Amino acid sequence: MVKVSFNAALAQKDVKKDAETLIPEDADPEGALTVRRQSRNWCWCWGMCLGLGLILSGIVFTGVYVYRHLPHEQEDDQVYICGAHYLEENYMIQEEEEVELELSGYRLRLLEERIQVLERDQVELINVPVPDFDDGDPAQIVHDFQRSLTAYLDLNLNKCYVIPLNTSVVMPPRDLLEVLINIKAGTYLPQTYLIREEMMVTERLEHVEQLGFFIANLCHGKETYKLQHRDRIIGMQKREVLNCRKIRHFENKFVMETLICEP
Repeated sequence: MVKVSFNAALAQKDVKKDAETLIPEDADPEGALTVRRQSRNWCWCWGMCLGLGLILSGIVFTGVYVYRHLPHEQEDDQVYICGAHYLEENYMIQEEEEVELELSGYRLRLLEERIQVLERDQVELINVPVPDFDDGDPAQIVHDFQRSLTAYLDLNLNKCYVIPLNTSVVMPPRDLLEVLINIKAGTYLPQTYLIREEMMVTERLEHVEQLGFFIANLCHGKETYKLQHRDRIIGMQKREVLNCRKIRHFENKFVMETLICEP
């Protein structure tokens, strides 16, 4: 019988040699472990930098959005406190008639309001305080030339009314600002005349956020209705008895009396 035996050291060497084939001959196993740890550290740092970059980008984009979509103050966005003397008749008061009107017992009305013109946003903001007389309501008014809309907030009723902007009556922001600057040295506008307009409530508006920032801000949380000029409603007779509220204001060189009526 022939006994065959293997050298234990030789067997261990062969096993070790098979394991070492996974590592390059000129590489140190401990060095490879060090490289892998450094690679993980580098990946972790890169991921952190990427996250910070995304956060900073989000902040920048948010800032740009807020700047473009929300109102921002401008150097010329001053609040003008103005007033107008006017007669309730529908004609202009001539200079030579002033003495005659006083002698005849006519008394001129005085209307005051606060006006802010946001020329960059193409918006006019008007605040009509409680009038000295009882036939008018305090109100806040927004004329948005970009949206071509006007909104009235009747402060007595706490209701909003929206109608297409009447550019034949409301002066554009630049023109109105020039008028306000020209009378800034004085307190009141020259004596002027009164124009009346009648509007009818037609339907309720549910989604005021679609009306632009300024009108949505004015009418948020309030009942909001659509208006239409009464003379444009077919079948509407002037003699019909209506429930009307009156807002007197000016955004031109004359005073406007706006009647907002419900059937």
